[in-house]
Amino acid sequence: MAERVTMMPSLQQQVQSVLDELVDTGAETGLQVAVHHQGALVVDAVAGVADAMTGRGMTSATPIFSFSAGKVMTSLIAHLLVKSGVVGYETPVAELWPEFGAHGKVTATLRHVLTHSVGVPAMPRDIGPADLTDWSRVCTAIADAEPRWLPGTETGYHAFTYGFLIGEVARRATGKPMRQLLHEWVTEPLGLDGDLYFGVPRADLARLARLEDAAPHPVAPPDGDAVLAPWERQPAAAMGNSDEILQADIPSVGTFTARGIAAMNAALLAGSLIDSHQLRELTAVAFEGTDQVFGNHARLALGYPLGRIGTPPDEAPTTFGWVGGGGSYVYADTATGTSFAMTKTRLTPHFNTAQRLADLTAAEINPHA
Repeated sequence: MAERVTMMPSLQQQVQSVLDELVDTGAETGLQVAVHHQGALVVDAVAGVADAMTGRGMTSATPIFSFSAGKVMTSLIAHLLVKSGVVGYETPVAELWPEFGAHGKVTATLRHVLTHSVGVPAMPRDIGPADLTDWSRVCTAIADAEPRWLPGTETGYHAFTYGFLIGEVARRATGKPMRQLLHEWVTEPLGLDGDLYFGVPRADLARLARLEDAAPHPVAPPDGDAVLAPWERQPAAAMGNSDEILQADIPSVGTFTARGIAAMNAALLAGSLIDSHQLRELTAVAFEGTDQVFGNHARLALGYPLGRIGTPPDEAPTTFGWVGGGGSYVYADTATGTSFAMTKTRLTPHFNTAQRLADLTAAEINPHA
């Protein structure tokens, strides 16, 4: 698919200026921002280095491991599964994956998975980061997990279980792993090979950016009330720099370029991947309540939190997307036809950079809002 480029010089210049400032002041080390508006690429900006150890420069073609921002790819594949007719949003997970029905989870549906309301937000405690590369072990453990609530009654962020839930439903329905479905259904038809990955081929590892912790990575004290294990809650550069993790199919996280992920969401908005009826269905409010993991108010569409970060919770939710641990951010806006992506190499405990750039983009594209 040939990409239509119609740059917005003012916005491109403003975004580039912010990126340069962040690198010059040492707040960030390497960043990418891409914005599509009404089907055209209007911002494609980078700054800093992809690898601070070698000085290799950041480019628009440098993939970056971006933690949960990769969930936009996971959710899209779930919607493409529904589009294909092999599953529906109301299909019980156990219909495809019988073992998952254990301990009262038999009522859980794909809709519940997409709204993080299945009730298995945390990885079973015998699963650690090194086990994420063992698909069958992780899925067996999740299938045997006892839910923390009756599926569909509460919501709580399924940090790492989410990707395996979607992925195992997809594998049972199609016989194919998520990395293959991403290639066949998204990257190949959209011309985005080399931009979006669940599992990076070994030959491509040298192209990737190298992550760094903003400060020495803290070891969290034990928290008896915490639902998620420390490694599920705190993004660490070591995970995103691990060749084993990077090469594994772990669709709770993803590796991508800002340009590629923004192009993917632009195609979603434009109707290239699903029709307008399904887009309306998947972006409507599907669950609203208190997140049982973090305690914040959550308003979810099917597979995405609704609302742009930093906007009032009562604002009409026309944006949907995902933040990624360490500060990356991807969203699409159905009202303005905007697709925004920002990813970076320095992992920060806040989203100040993402919000600043997202606010700047929204103000320039829709100045009278």
